[in-house]
Amino acid sequence: MNNFRESVLSLITETSANLPGDVRRAIARAIDNEDPASQAGLAMSAISVNIDMAVDNVSPICQDTGMPTFFIHSPRGADQLMMKREIEEAVAEATRTGKLRPNAVDALSGKNSGNNLGRQVPVIHFEPWEKDEIEVRLILKGGGCENKNIQYSLPADIPGLGKAARDLDGVRKCLLHAVYQAQGQGCSPGFIGVGIGGDRTSGYELAKKQLFRRVDDTNPDAELQALEEEILEKANTLSIGPMGFGGKTTLLGCKIGASHRVPASFFVSVAYNCWAYRRLGVLLNPESGSIISWQYRDADEIRRMARGEGIPLTGKEVVLQAPVSEDEVRRLRVGDIVIINGVMHTGRDAFHHHCMHHDLPDGIDTLGGILYHCGPVIMKNEDGSYRVTAAGPTTSIREEPYQADVIEKLGLRAIIGKGGMGPKTLKGLQDHGAVYLNAIGGAAQYYAKCIHTVTGVDFLEEMGVPEAMWHFEVDSFPAIVTMDSHGNSLHRKVEDESFGMLGSMS
Repeated sequence: MNNFRESVLSLITETSANLPGDVRRAIARAIDNEDPASQAGLAMSAISVNIDMAVDNVSPICQDTGMPTFFIHSPRGADQLMMKREIEEAVAEATRTGKLRPNAVDALSGKNSGNNLGRQVPVIHFEPWEKDEIEVRLILKGGGCENKNIQYSLPADIPGLGKAARDLDGVRKCLLHAVYQAQGQGCSPGFIGVGIGGDRTSGYELAKKQLFRRVDDTNPDAELQALEEEILEKANTLSIGPMGFGGKTTLLGCKIGASHRVPASFFVSVAYNCWAYRRLGVLLNPESGSIISWQYRDADEIRRMARGEGIPLTGKEVVLQAPVSEDEVRRLRVGDIVIINGVMHTGRDAFHHHCMHHDLPDGIDTLGGILYHCGPVIMKNEDGSYRVTAAGPTTSIREEPYQADVIEKLGLRAIIGKGGMGPKTLKGLQDHGAVYLNAIGGAAQYYAKCIHTVTGVDFLEEMGVPEAMWHFEVDSFPAIVTMDSHGNSLHRKVEDESFGMLGSMS
């Protein structure tokens, strides 16, 4: 199969950069549902612009390309060892060219392999079938939404919903809670795949497989179809909305599968997927490895999505020129839109852990600075300089144990991320005069265009590309104040209100 590797490389590239038609239509409906002038409407506008930019640039829709996961159906006699080698080579090539971000980190040493290859990575599932063709399906599910996966063991007490028994009503309570607990941290509006039954491992696999169903399909099981429709309807009354800003669209799809279980166990496993729902498939010729046909591709899939300018300038925005003073920050309130110019630094999990135990190298000035929770896709130019090709925000709540201390230690004035942070950070913002700014999750192309220069990098060798501390010069970088220095948090408000609505569904 001389063309197998090239076919897989095409599949990876298209999956990373070009959303399938059924997902596009679901997002278009969400755009129609939101007030264009609301925070939810601005988020959906930025998302739509980002989708178009990713296609135009043939670059990742979201910088977090996740852990490449392949599901392969192969005919009798197919050489699976050869396919595995070719897939690994295609993954390494896609990483080298920036279609995938290097995401394979050794669990023990913390070392990034740099090419998305490692122990059990990429994930490849082989299954035999009776057909002659080879089917290769790929899902790229980022860590932010993967972290919002959740598994329940029934019977259980579900927060806000009460007792959940081993029946469909118990499953219903689990699924409503699964959507509630994701809030904006999973880049809502999202999709859920659900596995009822199995064991802990097979239940999650069944849930992830449901994400390969089409958004607009019909479940052959009438009871499950009715439950899918109920969950979709009720989830969209929680008012969590796009990015957790509040709004009318929280969930775009719900797909449920069931398998047998042992008498002692009743698991409900939920795979949460963000709006950047990246999954495609191809049928391949078993002799040449060439693509016969694409799956999830429709005639209208490449329609332009943008309905506006993303977050358009109205003249009412607050312009922040970094470094920023405390007085400037204290004047900001939840709901303000800010436009950032000047110096910005990135910092994620490994960086925050480092800061708790070590000082930064000499020459790094963070006083009055802005820290971006971002693991960008970075390409090296021939002259040795770097350029950013994708740079959306990562989920901030992971840094909650550290953030207030890091703000104080580094003299930071603004933290940028997605999904909000908790009470310790909120108090830190009050105590030290800082704000939390919510960028639009998944809008990696939209924000990459705001970064015009990479001025340096620290900890690249130790931490790898996503976790390194990158130093940027940015221009017209938009974000929304969602936690201010006066104790106000949009995230806490939306979470409290949605919890009240959840209780009414018990």
